[in-house]
Amino acid sequence: MSPDSSGAVLAGAQRNAQDYSALAAHVRDSGLLRRRYGYYWTRMIAVVLAFAGVWVLVVVVGDSWWQLAVAAALAVVLTQVAFLGHDSAHRQIFESNAWNDWTARIFAGGFAGLSASWWRNKHNKHHSVPNQEGADPDIAPGVVAWTSDVVESRSGFRGWFGRNQGWFFFPLLTLEGMSLHISSVRALLAKGPVPNRKVDATIVISRIVLYIAILLVLLPPGKAVAFFFVQMALFGVFLGGSFAPNHKGMPIIPAGMKVDFLRRQVLTSRNIRGGVAVDFAMGGLNYQVEHHLFPSMPRPNLKHVQPVVREYCERLGVKYTEVGFFESYRIIVKYLNNVGLADRGAFDCPVAAQYGR
Repeated sequence: MSPDSSGAVLAGAQRNAQDYSALAAHVRDSGLLRRRYGYYWTRMIAVVLAFAGVWVLVVVVGDSWWQLAVAAALAVVLTQVAFLGHDSAHRQIFESNAWNDWTARIFAGGFAGLSASWWRNKHNKHHSVPNQEGADPDIAPGVVAWTSDVVESRSGFRGWFGRNQGWFFFPLLTLEGMSLHISSVRALLAKGPVPNRKVDATIVISRIVLYIAILLVLLPPGKAVAFFFVQMALFGVFLGGSFAPNHKGMPIIPAGMKVDFLRRQVLTSRNIRGGVAVDFAMGGLNYQVEHHLFPSMPRPNLKHVQPVVREYCERLGVKYTEVGFFESYRIIVKYLNNVGLADRGAFDCPVAAQYGR
């Protein structure tokens, strides 16, 4: 690259960096970043009452296989609990950091059995570098491979699985709830610095032990085990199914590539259409573009800022992606299978040419 072209790229990057500043100033002036205490207090009280109601049902239903329906209801409630933990971890609920931290700790740890500290650390890294190879923990190599390089490096059963992984996406979601709990406990018990380790570990481990003990006291062993695994499986499907459509199948940014904040967040995020039902099922994460641009914005305000963000992106010529609920999952399955077939075009970054990489 010549000095002249290098200077042009740098100037373009500087102009791009100012694009978000202009949008952020407009949104701040609109008042959409102000707290929504009425909304959140109503939602928190409703979730606590629903949680209590589920346990009343466990007692009332007693020794019956209808307990599996109650387990499904608990999975729905705990998914809503996890959404509140997500919102408070993002400082969406209260002005006070301490209030947000304790709200996240109580809902994520006390009600759902997940470590707020572990999850916040992981999730903040994702928000900083969404869909960037080698940086975003959400696309790190694991059971599922998100890039063809990882699939190509695997052989035997793992290689076969990688080439067909799209078809296993939904069954794997049933294991996500258990995986989150195991990861939480492992992180809290591992060596190394963990913020509020003792408090979080006490809350999370006590909640898990108490949950299992209550099930064994209230139900026969067989039904207690069935209740536990049905609840965990559905919790994984509901929660994992809320996070997966937002970035999976969107462009992957090459490792080390520099992209300005607005384009990084918009080009790697996908919104999901669907109205009130989808808003509830996905906890507001269906407005993923807006959430990534303004992570501390209260959930109910995301739908109000969406038209502003969409119009602004259109004016800048930045691709804004929004699809239907079921279409988003079709895209994920197709993408995962394409990665398994080493289709590099499935994850090329659309801004690579613009930034000269």
